[in-house]
Amino acid sequence: MILWGDMGSESASFALDCRGAEKRRKGETEKPQASLTVEPSPFHIYVVITLVFGDKVREIGGVRFTCGELRQCVLEGYKACLSPHRGIFNFLILPDIVIHRSIMTVKDIVDSAFVQIANADIEKIIKELTQDEKVSLLSGEDFWHTVPIPRLNIPSIRLSDGPNGVRGTHFFSSVPAACLPCGTAIGATFDRDLALKIGHLLAAEAKAKGAHVILGPTINIARGPLGGRGFESYSEDPFLSGILAGHYCKGLKERNVSATLKHLVCNDQEHERMAVNSIVTDRAMREIYLLPFMIAIALGKPDAVMTAYNKVNGLHASENRELLQDILREEWKWDGLVMSDWFGTYSTSEAVNAGLDLEMPGPPRWRGGALSHAITANKIPLASLNARVRAVLKLVQKASKSGIPEKAPETQLNRAEDRALLRKIASEAIVLLKNEEDILPLNKDKRIAIIGPNAKITAYCGGGSAALNPYYTVTPLDGISNSAKAGVDFAQGVYAHQMLPLLGKQLRLEDGQNGFKLSIFNDAPDVATRAPLEERHETDSMIIFMDYDHPDLQTIWYADAEGYFVPEESGIYDFGLTVNGTAKLYVDGKLVIDNTVNQRPGTSFFGSGTLEEISSLELEAGKKYKVLIQWACGKTSTFKVPGVVDFGHGGFRFGACKQLCPQAGIEQAVQVAASVDQVVLVAGLNGEWESEGEDRANMSLPPNTDELISRVLQANPNTVVVIQSGTPVEMPWINEAKAVLHAWYGGNETGNGLADVVFGDVNPSGKLPLTFPRRLKDNPTYFNFRSEGGRVLYGEDVYVGYRYYEGLELEPLFPFGHGLSYTTFQVSDLNVDDSEKILSVSCKVQNTGSRKGAESHPPIRRPLKELKEFWKVSLDSGAEQTVTIPLNIVRATSFWDEKSNSWCSYEGAYKIMVGTSSDGEFLETVVNVSETTYWSGGW
Repeated sequence: MILWGDMGSESASFALDCRGAEKRRKGETEKPQASLTVEPSPFHIYVVITLVFGDKVREIGGVRFTCGELRQCVLEGYKACLSPHRGIFNFLILPDIVIHRSIMTVKDIVDSAFVQIANADIEKIIKELTQDEKVSLLSGEDFWHTVPIPRLNIPSIRLSDGPNGVRGTHFFSSVPAACLPCGTAIGATFDRDLALKIGHLLAAEAKAKGAHVILGPTINIARGPLGGRGFESYSEDPFLSGILAGHYCKGLKERNVSATLKHLVCNDQEHERMAVNSIVTDRAMREIYLLPFMIAIALGKPDAVMTAYNKVNGLHASENRELLQDILREEWKWDGLVMSDWFGTYSTSEAVNAGLDLEMPGPPRWRGGALSHAITANKIPLASLNARVRAVLKLVQKASKSGIPEKAPETQLNRAEDRALLRKIASEAIVLLKNEEDILPLNKDKRIAIIGPNAKITAYCGGGSAALNPYYTVTPLDGISNSAKAGVDFAQGVYAHQMLPLLGKQLRLEDGQNGFKLSIFNDAPDVATRAPLEERHETDSMIIFMDYDHPDLQTIWYADAEGYFVPEESGIYDFGLTVNGTAKLYVDGKLVIDNTVNQRPGTSFFGSGTLEEISSLELEAGKKYKVLIQWACGKTSTFKVPGVVDFGHGGFRFGACKQLCPQAGIEQAVQVAASVDQVVLVAGLNGEWESEGEDRANMSLPPNTDELISRVLQANPNTVVVIQSGTPVEMPWINEAKAVLHAWYGGNETGNGLADVVFGDVNPSGKLPLTFPRRLKDNPTYFNFRSEGGRVLYGEDVYVGYRYYEGLELEPLFPFGHGLSYTTFQVSDLNVDDSEKILSVSCKVQNTGSRKGAESHPPIRRPLKELKEFWKVSLDSGAEQTVTIPLNIVRATSFWDEKSNSWCSYEGAYKIMVGTSSDGEFLETVVNVSETTYWSGGW
């Protein structure tokens, strides 16, 4: 289809060429005749297309092309992207949509969607809005957009998931994006400047995806090691979390993209997350759980905050006036928008009056007609309604500065400088846990063996809303192989998947293309006359339909996935099928898996899906097998899990792999390890083990992994063990290992970042942002994690993480802040200038080793110790630098006094300790606070 025309300020005319457009129905092919009319407006061009198929007429009305989309067409020449509207043209092939450059020029196309709102008088707009229009603004238009009011020139803005990338507007079939290392990896950098650069990168990605608001960063506290989303947050320490989040937000704001702090507050577990009541003392709430929000708001001035799913001391966060009004807006003087987490609104009047501005997603469940009725009944004061509307309008006004058009096309960026930054973050996040006998770095000129379940796959991110479709990924095997110069051997050892590896990219279409055909139906498979609403070519067999839409889609609908699998090796293959809904899997017409009856609830699909059902078949190498999955939508599921988010349409996941006997795989790995001098064993978790929707059951590595590591260490004691996880894992073999790296989930550049550290191109400088306990029972939340009777008691109070271990004198496996280097550092000459309320704490840091390296060192702590500031410096070999850190002595010595309901800096002597982790040697001095000070307000 080719669209061209001439645009003037008052009229527009277009011609439509339907070359390549054809109807597919019941096997017939018929080219349509087409005509269109155009209704220009100051902000959009409305095109009505009439298609004639023989005696059938189909009119597509209200197809809106924003001026920004037309500008995109011109700026990119003949490559126009109108993907947001492709769902409307469901029966057309659209090879190209082209704006004719010789007629239309850039000066003819003015992106005016945000011009008027940019300088508008918000109070004047509020007066002009009708009640129905006000109500409509307080919930989403769809999954990712706010509601526009064209009459008053109020455009729609787009929100998109963060925090480690910008997905865009689709879980299903999304546009590829840059993927950062996970939150705890960023926490391990202890680098505020790097967090600022991360904000800049995400702002550029947001503009490529047309997103005005990023749903991140996540700054909940990792109070225990089992939280399903623990990898998303930065740390167990509120100060570190707040500082990094503040600079992340600042980076976005400097590029006029809005950040969203989430989730306010105590969204620290996944078990029954929509229903659980988090019971927390006021002191712990202030000193631990609210503090990162307080600091980030002061430093980064984010434009939005997202509420948590859970209750806080008996009241859901989204209707908790004390949190949303008394603390956030009145005490901290923050002036931004509060939105719900997706489907995290549970009331109408209560939430509006408490300060929840925006219910997401749309269409509304609790607003709309219900809100209008509540207003009529005088349950919501006009002032409260207007306050909520004002917050939405202000956010839209701020979005006007971004230069992002309304409902802009989603594009890919993938710049060389971004890839370099992603590689830098991945390498600087890696923590060197052990390096006895200086095993690391390895020699590129010696042969190397790479072993392990995470070596040949890329565990680049955790699961859930933080997951996205990456531009590319680099496996550890590829990264190390690309740097090695003397050859690489590989052994799998064992598998570590929780569910069978995705099969989609191993399938082929009939014409040989990679992937499978996905067909959407309104009718069940047993309806002989059913015709597809849409046919798509897909490669990802983890299909989440939560934001899928089609104008003709019925309440109950179906999908078929069909492709051909040609195994490379003969043997017994396991096939797996996981669903939110119901489905069957066939191979060459034979029913292999029936996941429609006797369904077993599992952890998939944010906790709403089934366990993976597995069945086995013997396959021959080189033979072509037809794989068919017939699925029915989420509403056909035979069970409902309480306390989890129901994301609507549901989805399905299918995978397969050849069976591997663990003992045989371990024996092969042992032989390979014994045959070379250098071995890197890569193991750990992935986005299946750590995911939104379900907490981990234990700290163990996947089955057979510990045995593999132990056996390989016996065969080659110089093996370098690399562990990937977002949160702590048990390491029963740690005493036998000489060299251990913790590599987190490293984003796009996972393998390259690891190779840089393994071979010494980058000197490791990462520090653990979490305490790693020796065993699960040692952690402070052991008796107080998961919902029991609908509540979870935060029984450790303020003694979270290292505060707990030091208070009990309980030695962890690795303490908070632990991280070695290939060089050595000496910290000396502590000096404190306490002549002002802002102390000046300085010390000398010298690189006493032979390599360039970086060191971060927290200078003060409490209850026995608390992190109060940190700084990171990079020094060449032999170099010395004096580091001076300002420290607000009142803030640093304050605790939350529940009697006075305020912060209190109590008079007395305080020890300042400067070191390189929460454990070990410190430089120490004492400062005296001469008088007690009570204070409140922001940071």
